[in-house]
Parts: sequence; C-alpha cells; structure tokens
Amino acid sequence: MIGYITVGTNDLKRAVAFYDALFAGLGAGRFMEEERFVAWSVAPDQPAFSVCLPFDGQQATVGNGTMIALTVDTSAKVDELYAKAMSLGATDEGGPGLRMDGFYAAYFRDLDGNKLNVFCMQLAES
Repeated sequence: MIGYITVGTNDLKRAVAFYDALFAGLGAGRFMEEERFVAWSVAPDQPAFSVCLPFDGQQATVGNGTMIALTVDTSAKVDELYAKAMSLGATDEGGPGLRMDGFYAAYFRDLDGNKLNVFCMQLAES
C-alpha cells in the first residue's frame, strides 16, 4: 500500500551519506536521484524511502508526531540497524527491546530530527 515516504533535509549531502550507510544494512540502494532528491529501495517495485530539499525553498522541519517505521525480519537486524544509526550520529528515542507481545523495536531520530523506528514481529515467547 505504501509507495514511498519522503523526509525533508536542510543538508542533502549529509542526509544522503547517513541513509546510504544505514540502508546498506537492509540491502537497499539508491534507485532515483536528482539534484534535490534521492530515493532508496530494495527493488524499484517495492516501497521506497526518500529525502529531499523542500520544494518551496523553506527550511525543512520535523513533523510533530510523524514517524517512519522500517520493517526487518529479525530482532538482531533491529539491533544492528539501531547501532548503525547511533554510530552515524542519530539520536536515541528508545533502544531496542520488546515493546509488546511480538513487537520488537528501536527508535531514533536522523541527523535532521526525523523520527524513525526499526521493528520486527516475533512469535510470542513462552
């Protein structure tokens, strides 16, 4: 259902370096790129994540209450991507852990303050 998600940045070069490094861990790469916009995906026919300089020329701002969730297949991958984000300069918004039955997640903000979540669904532990 989701085609793509876009977040704004005030420093495209810095944002692209952050997401190139972060998304490498998901097997995602750039598949669309223009002067003011870059998008990543695991395949051109799969949902994408993009970052752009705002079209209106104004400062990019963070949406209050807005969060983008990235799904992975294991809790180890959640841990790995969270650690990678932290090493790239992200800000902690809630380290990896089980949040509710079957929902393992970690939360962070990128270099521009956009909130992201990496999660996986797990079978309930007995």
